[in-house]
Amino acid sequence: FDKPFSEATAQLVDEEAKKMIDTAMDRTLNLLTEKKELVEKVALRLLEKEVLNRDDMIELLGPRPFAEKSTYEEFVEGTGSVEEDTELPAGLKDWNKDQPKEK
Repeated sequence: FDKPFSEATAQLVDEEAKKMIDTAMDRTLNLLTEKKELVEKVALRLLEKEVLNRDDMIELLGPRPFAEKSTYEEFVEGTGSVEEDTELPAGLKDWNKDQPKEK
């Protein structure tokens, strides 16, 4: 397999992916810890009932703290817009600049 990028670029991509995964893991653990009582309520209900529907979740957790979306347009609204941060991570900013060739 011949990669279309250098080993240095692959390492930068790996480092950025690790940062993203670590951040997501930390956020997930914090949310689970912070919302432990709610998670337990849902788990106990799942032991009683195999499938939970929207009404079950509202009963257990309360209404959503944001307006619900029901159409495709509402779901994709705001994605890919000019306000979206599409800047490359610091380690990849000059990915397409001439680099010395690896041997």
